[in-house]
Amino acid sequence: MELRQLRYFVAIVDHGSLSRAARVLHIVQPALTQQIQLLEDELGALLLHRSAQGMQATDAGKVFYEHAHAILKQVTDAKSAVTQSADKPSGTVALGIPQSASGALALPLLTAVRAMYPDIVFQLTEELTGNLSEQLRSGRLNLAILFDDGQLSGFNTKPMVEEQMMYITRADSQFACKRKSISLEKVLQASLILPSIQHGVRPRIEERVRQAGMTIDKVVEITSIAILKSALMADMGATILPVSPFLAEIERGEMRALPISDIALSRTVVLCSSKNIPLTNAAMAIERLVLDVTKKLCDSGLWLGARNLQV
Repeated sequence: MELRQLRYFVAIVDHGSLSRAARVLHIVQPALTQQIQLLEDELGALLLHRSAQGMQATDAGKVFYEHAHAILKQVTDAKSAVTQSADKPSGTVALGIPQSASGALALPLLTAVRAMYPDIVFQLTEELTGNLSEQLRSGRLNLAILFDDGQLSGFNTKPMVEEQMMYITRADSQFACKRKSISLEKVLQASLILPSIQHGVRPRIEERVRQAGMTIDKVVEITSIAILKSALMADMGATILPVSPFLAEIERGEMRALPISDIALSRTVVLCSSKNIPLTNAAMAIERLVLDVTKKLCDSGLWLGARNLQV
């Protein structure tokens, strides 16, 4: 198996066409086809099939694509680590961020990277925490922002913030509370809209509710933060989440967030990297910048409900 075969395969999947991939790779199509056939013969599996939409990966091809993509990124990172300067880091850095943290951190971080490190190609990926963990483990991401659920021992971790989770509704909602806080019993009487169990915050919420001797009965599960916001604005229910995804709506007075008075409900946000794949100078620079931007957001009060955990 050769690295060029991995590049060829990834290019075909990305472009959905042998002819387009051949043009991008600057090789003739018969040579490209031959190399893919050699790769399939070595693996003993069909990786691609032709459909009405073009060339698509088979089930085996989809699995192999993830590995091939990760391997090619690690090769690029290895070359970059040798050639880049510590004083002027360059290269590509991929950072994964959960949907529910991007509202507070994504734009300030993008702005800071552009100002501080113009030579770094910064790739910011928004995903569910479970997907981020797998991509970090496989090497597709250099860094990932995850939630400490007690299962991060496979990563190098740097605590960032502790985020308080609150009861959030539309400002004039039928489920709104006029007091400055709300009890867990009252929260659970509302129609709740929560992320699915694969989302980082849901297991934490379920655990704390069980510890309080209660259960969540009426739940609409919505994984997408954008759709969840729309459901709240349509007054379909209330949610229990950190404030960060709703900062803009709260500042405009469209939504209201209340602390839950009788339980401590929070999540710890952690910056993670692989223990097996070393960080490049560029990735280490982004790691430091993420922590610096986080601290400034907490100190200024712009990350509502967040307490800085950095020493």
